[in-house]
Parts: sequence; C-alpha cells; structure tokens
Amino acid sequence: MKRGLQGRYQTVSTIGENVKAFIPNPLPPIPELEVTGVLHKKLDDAAFLLGKLDGASNLLPDVGLFLYMFIRKEAVLSSMIEGTQSSLSDLLLFELKERPGVPVDDVQEVSNYVDAMNHGLKRLNEGFPISLRLIREIHAKLLSNGRGSDRNPGEFRHSQNWIGGTRPGNAFFVPPPPEEAEKCMWKLEEFLHDESIPLLIKVALMHVQFETIHPFLDGNGRTGRLLITLLLCDGGMLKLPLLYLSYYFKSYRQYYYDLLNSTRENGDWERWLDFFLDAIIETAKESNSVIFKLHEQIQSDRKKIASLGRGGVSALAVHQAMLRHPIADIAKLKEMTGLVNATIGSALRRLLELDIIEETTGNRRNRLFCYTHYMDKLSLS
Repeated sequence: MKRGLQGRYQTVSTIGENVKAFIPNPLPPIPELEVTGVLHKKLDDAAFLLGKLDGASNLLPDVGLFLYMFIRKEAVLSSMIEGTQSSLSDLLLFELKERPGVPVDDVQEVSNYVDAMNHGLKRLNEGFPISLRLIREIHAKLLSNGRGSDRNPGEFRHSQNWIGGTRPGNAFFVPPPPEEAEKCMWKLEEFLHDESIPLLIKVALMHVQFETIHPFLDGNGRTGRLLITLLLCDGGMLKLPLLYLSYYFKSYRQYYYDLLNSTRENGDWERWLDFFLDAIIETAKESNSVIFKLHEQIQSDRKKIASLGRGGVSALAVHQAMLRHPIADIAKLKEMTGLVNATIGSALRRLLELDIIEETTGNRRNRLFCYTHYMDKLSLS
C-alpha cells in the first residue's frame, strides 16, 4: 500500500549549502499495515524458524563457544557493509595480538562491534530495557577506539549529517537536523515499548526509522543492524543471539538501500516488511544449517579424539579451546586450558595426526594452528 511521503522536508543550512532534510513521521504508519495473505504466512514462517533455531542450539555441546564465534562472524559481515576489508581470520589474529595484513583500523572496528554486541546482551540479561540510554551505550562501545572514535561515541549528533555524495548538496539522503533527530528518537523509544504491535513487525519498522533518523555522526548502520538481534532477544523471540541479517543485507545491498528510500517516499511499508521477513526466513534457515553442520563436525572430531584413549584427555581440552578460538598459538592455548607447553605440544601433534587441525605457518617456532573444518563451516561466502 502506497501511503505517500512518510514525513516532511525542512530546509537546513549546513557547510554553506541549503538542503532539504527529511523528518519522518512517528511510527506506526497510518493507515496501519495490511498483513494478509503472503505477508501473514511469512510472519508465521519467520516465527516458526526462529523457534526452530533456538531449539537447534540445544544440539551444540557448549552453545557459549558457538556464540563466541557467531557474534564475531556477524561483526565481520556488518563491518563489510561499511567497506572494511578484514576477515574472520584477521579478527582472530588481531585478538592474538598478531598483526594481520590489513589496516589495523578495519580489524579494530570489527572488534568494537563484538564488544558492543556483548555489552548490549549483558545489559538485557541484567534486566535493563531497550532504551535510548542503552542505544547510546552500545554506540559508545562501537566507536570506543580506532576509526570513528573522534565522532562523539555514545552521543546523539549536534550537527547535520548526510548519506552518500561528497557534500550535502549532492547527497543521496539528508536525515533530520539534530534537534529534530533527538525528538524522533524519543518517539521511536515510545514505539518500541508499544506491546500491541507484533514483535517482528515492530523490529522491521524500527530498522527503517532508525536508519532514517541516523542519530549519530558515525556507526548508524552497524548500530541499526545490531539492534535487530537485541530486540528479538529482548522480546523473547530468540533466547540466544543466533540471528544476524548482515549477510542478507550485504547480498542485496543496493536493493536494501533503494527500499529504505522508497519506503520513506511512498510509504509502502508492506513491501519493506516482505523483504525483511525474507531476510529473517533465509537467515534462520542458514543458521540452522550451520548449527547442524557444526554439530556433525564436532561429534566426528570428538570420536577421533576418544580413540586416543588416555592420551586423548589433553587433546580434548585443546580441541575445546579451539572451539572458542579456532586460530591459536601455544601461548593462547596455555592461557585457555591451563596446561603446560609440553602437554599442549603433545596434544597438538595428536590433533594434527587426526587431521582435526592444521598448522598454518610452516615454521618451527611461533606456529599458528587452525581448526580449519570449524572455520569452513562458518564461511562468510
């Protein structure tokens, strides 16, 4: 349904140019969404698959280890949308204090995302509500150091920003001026606390509104994507943060941006909801598949280790550590397992012989070991 322009334009002056900034109407849209037929079925399918995803997590011997890596995978993907070039391997090497062959700022940005997500989840587990304060806290973690650390982390902007283009005059989109942006954010918080709106619809609408307001000077895209998962967890649709939409948005990047803009212009929220639910459905299916593949891989490798008899005790401890950090050196494994170097070295030799891990440097000293099969299952391609 096309409702027409979903807000108003206000002429603002910024860096010597007069431009039209867009101020969105408060949510929910008027008239209300028409959720019938295909859309209604997709809502049901999305809810079912999210429930199935929570159930699938019970297959994992230690879901905490899986989440540790899964959040890192999402951090890499979300930052890729913003143009960073770091990979999951780069991030793991960075956490080992190694220097990957990419700009350090790229990897720092991804590392900040991990910290921001973990902070948000911790606050929710403590009973803290989704609020503007929590959003600002998350943003502060996201831009805590590295690129963007000079862009007022944790503060709503006090100056005009724009999206695309080299200046406001040729920008793709100009969000509301700062004084209006904060008002819009307070209205958005009210909407998020409206319990009469189904959670998946609320999250879908929230994402467009947040990206439209663009309340921060930097890091809006990453914050907006991170909020999707936090809202699903806060609303009880996910017990664990197992769903991340960055890969889907990255795969349909241009359509995603075009759809955000067209929703503002013509108010066809149903078309946006259709896309958003497709993203939920496809991503939940993929996440389920990854969990099953990892379950099979872990079970297969543990059977191999069990065949070692008494010698398998230390090998199992090292294997467990590499589930948390699939690229590791002896120092890291010592820190994680508490075993002495000689015992770790013996365990690594056994895991190498069983083709469970690989040594990646070819060196005799300062060697790095990779749980390659595990990393392959978490492939970003």
